[in-house]
Amino acid sequence: MKRIALATAALAAILSLPACAHEVGSLARVTVFDRSANRELPVHWRDGRAYVAGQPGNEYQVRVRNVAGEDLLAVVSVDGVNVVTGQSAHAAQSGYVIGSYSALDVSGWRKSMERTAAFYFTTLPDSYAARTGRPENVGVIGVALFKRKPPEPISIQPRRAMPFAERESANGAPHPAAPAAGESAGRAESRDSTAKSAAAESPLGTGHGRGETNPARRVAFERATPHPIETITIHYDSTRNLVAQGVIRAVPRPHDPNPFPGFVPDPLSQLPSGHATSRG
Repeated sequence: MKRIALATAALAAILSLPACAHEVGSLARVTVFDRSANRELPVHWRDGRAYVAGQPGNEYQVRVRNVAGEDLLAVVSVDGVNVVTGQSAHAAQSGYVIGSYSALDVSGWRKSMERTAAFYFTTLPDSYAARTGRPENVGVIGVALFKRKPPEPISIQPRRAMPFAERESANGAPHPAAPAAGESAGRAESRDSTAKSAAAESPLGTGHGRGETNPARRVAFERATPHPIETITIHYDSTRNLVAQGVIRAVPRPHDPNPFPGFVPDPLSQLPSGHATSRG
């Protein structure tokens, strides 16, 4: 199966960072990075699902780090919408190609080969999915991963030995040399290879934000399998909603002492029993 994929060379970078508690995935490590707060969002697990808490109004990006040792195609969806095509997401659609041990930051809905519209956390009615009539899957990020199909090996047949030289054939006239089977197969394989290379409160959603310059280019990627070899899912919502759902445990806010509360007050008139004052 051949699909047109996108490569964003400007955004891909070689990374050698260790895995951390903010990442989800095996062949690729996926994190949600809050661009406004300049931090990775910690992952909370409940019933085998990964969750992150987003801050309404903050811009964010999905970071996919390839640790597979070979090229991967990542088909990315946000709120059930393909971030490249805008279609209701399906794993067979277009995505981004990520080089071996490289990383890709997906920071918005792709509007053209040059620009994207920034992701930002927002209320469900303001989300891009709801505004385009598809609110059913708001609150989930998905990354479907595919490996590249390896090139077919070129088989070259050895030249067959002839019992007599061609000039010594029965009629004495040399026969025109026929192309070797291996040469014909090689030319056909070369043409095939060339063709392949050319080819509790309102749930939180993701808005269609400001336009940004984010260049990409089209590349050919033939998938090794019709189905993803790994699908990574991260659910997201506001902290308040995740607390209400039991995903995040509510922790009482500790008292915050004030080092400069005001003027000096009078001491208590009576001391606790068992204490005495000393006058000197």
